[in-house]
Amino acid sequence: MAISINTLEPHSLKLDGAASPSLAFEPFNLPPSNQCTLGAPYPSDTVTPLALRPLTHNNTRVDLDTVIETIKSLQARDNIMTQKLTRHGTLLFRGLPIHNAEEFSKFAHAFGYKPHEIIGIVVDRPLIAPNVAPANEAPKEVLIYNHNESPQVPHAPEYIFFYGHRAPAKGGETPISSSLELFHRAQQEIPKFIAELAEKGILSRVTYKVDKQYEGGSTLKQAFGKEIQEGDDEVTKRAKIETQIKRYGRGKYTTWEWTDDGLVLTHRLPAIRTQPNTNLPTLFTGLAAYYKNARANSGASRNIVQQLFGDGTPIPEKYLAHLAKITDEIRVLHKWQEGDILVFDNIIAQHGRQPWEGEQSDRVVLASLFDGENVPGAYGSADWGQVVQALDG
Repeated sequence: MAISINTLEPHSLKLDGAASPSLAFEPFNLPPSNQCTLGAPYPSDTVTPLALRPLTHNNTRVDLDTVIETIKSLQARDNIMTQKLTRHGTLLFRGLPIHNAEEFSKFAHAFGYKPHEIIGIVVDRPLIAPNVAPANEAPKEVLIYNHNESPQVPHAPEYIFFYGHRAPAKGGETPISSSLELFHRAQQEIPKFIAELAEKGILSRVTYKVDKQYEGGSTLKQAFGKEIQEGDDEVTKRAKIETQIKRYGRGKYTTWEWTDDGLVLTHRLPAIRTQPNTNLPTLFTGLAAYYKNARANSGASRNIVQQLFGDGTPIPEKYLAHLAKITDEIRVLHKWQEGDILVFDNIIAQHGRQPWEGEQSDRVVLASLFDGENVPGAYGSADWGQVVQALDG
């Protein structure tokens, strides 16, 4: 498949904000277990995450208003922070005066992105501040392996903010890896698999039930029932749910079947997409995560999502295992410090969650999801390979 691949150009690391001359963000190094140099197709010496901390003149105290003014100023100057995300995939902010969900929300909104509406949510995420919810409340023993956010549905966020409100003493790291590097490695090492993904795409079957299916999971009403009112009969409820499903805008490439206790939704989706502005192919997927999670988490959330090739044939396990092998080799584990903020470009960077020791409450990470100006591009010309914005509703 012929495709134009542009070079990701490096940018200056000086991040002073014109509107806030008293504050700048300076890069700093992390231990090798927490930060790595990215391989092809990245320019040499590109690290992830790019770690930034506030630098004030005369060592003055950093306040949140100045941080927000600086972020807004940087974004007004050619979207400098967005350019950093395009280059590095993930940013880490450390040492900011952020102590709760409300302050985290203000910081995240300063980037100027549009809040993402999750259609068909599969986990329970109650809002606790504007566009802020718990990242994932599955039990602490559960592994959540590297994945792009919402690869099982058509409507996925472009930017993800995580705030570490409380960090466990041992475990609970957030894995970070590059979807661009994963594609590049997979194309070299398992080219037949990549060719099949490009030709067929994937069928993603997601099961939703009236009651939640596992601890931390969502219900059918949480997924699609925002318009359901008390007193609606079954016919009305189903009609309202189907209206929400149609907002995906995928036409014949999204179908559903009602069951006695819920429904099964089937999407034909592209697992290979392209990054806006660079046209670099990215493996936007949770395939390795479904493979690894099923083996590590006996009974935790099995069979909620099933993914096949787009023609309905199974994906050989050897390919899933190889994706996991590559991911293990290119990922780092972010060891949280309280107050840390990670920002992901979800199109090109994958995240996850390691189990931890101690109490469930020892790790509290909040999330805020946003849409970008453009959806990912298509890797090919098939109708099912086009990514579209969800319809308003």
